[in-house]
Amino acid sequence: MPHNRKRATIREVAQATGLSPAAVSYALRGIQTSPQTQQRVRAAAAALGYEAHPIARALASGRTGMVGLLCGSLEDYWQQSLAVGIGRALVGCDRYALILDAAGDPARELALARRLRDQRVDGLLVQPLDPSAPLWAELGETLPVVSIGDALHGGRSRAEVVFDNRSGVTMALEHLHGLGHRRIAVLTPTRATTPDRPADLHVNAEADRLGLQVTVVTAPQSWHAARRVALEVLSAPARPTALFCFTDSIAYGVYAAARELRLAVPEEVSVCGYDDHPMSVLLTPPLTSVDWDIDGIVRAAVQVMVEAIDGDPPHRRIVRAPTLRVRRSTGPAPA
Repeated sequence: MPHNRKRATIREVAQATGLSPAAVSYALRGIQTSPQTQQRVRAAAAALGYEAHPIARALASGRTGMVGLLCGSLEDYWQQSLAVGIGRALVGCDRYALILDAAGDPARELALARRLRDQRVDGLLVQPLDPSAPLWAELGETLPVVSIGDALHGGRSRAEVVFDNRSGVTMALEHLHGLGHRRIAVLTPTRATTPDRPADLHVNAEADRLGLQVTVVTAPQSWHAARRVALEVLSAPARPTALFCFTDSIAYGVYAAARELRLAVPEEVSVCGYDDHPMSVLLTPPLTSVDWDIDGIVRAAVQVMVEAIDGDPPHRRIVRAPTLRVRRSTGPAPA
């Protein structure tokens, strides 16, 4: 008969590594210790057969080990990649993601945020559709909330990993302006009921500065639904010479519409994306897009969330700078 080996304790791991039990606990959770220490502690824990007992840990700490991740729309490929990255990074910190999809609906987003709170998640990561909703301040009083992309207006978020949207929008529009484009359509997932998202606000300011004729059109984040919107935009009598899309998934719908209308990219219409999904380099032609470094976003968001759950920092604001990846989907404006 196999021998039932006694479960190793955290003190045994501490003795094997020469660290204190507290330092071992931090290392196993991926916080307050160097990557080298974390690797050494995890190797010792694996060799000893140490496993943290989830029920005992939850009873002792009052925590569930679950972190809510509320995505604006998982039909958007970039958000799918974000969810995968955050889920895996949380597992590396001995936590687990509970991922929910707001499906592009601000009302659904708020309902799901309340549900995550009621399920007693240890913290909430959100890429908000409606950053100005009063609910964020209410949630911030009871659990750590970390926003990704946009800051929560008036909320009590414990931390935020925000995009420098002013720079991102300026880079894209200046690039198109430099190519001679003056009539540009901006396709955004933002709805009329949530008009205060920073990226959308900067479009009008930059259009006035550069002397651009910009038309802002709401488009769903799924490429096949965005295709229908793009067909209308590209079939208009005064067709824009360039389309600036606030997600690469929307840009994929523009490609499909252009192909259906037999419009060449970029000879007859230029296309620019906004999140540089890895698939964008595989398109024909490859898509010009604004890169926010998704791996860096994942690392920063998970780090500040774990720190917030453990009660370390008061408030942290991390600003992600963009990089414009110029490829062959943008070219000179047609005469």
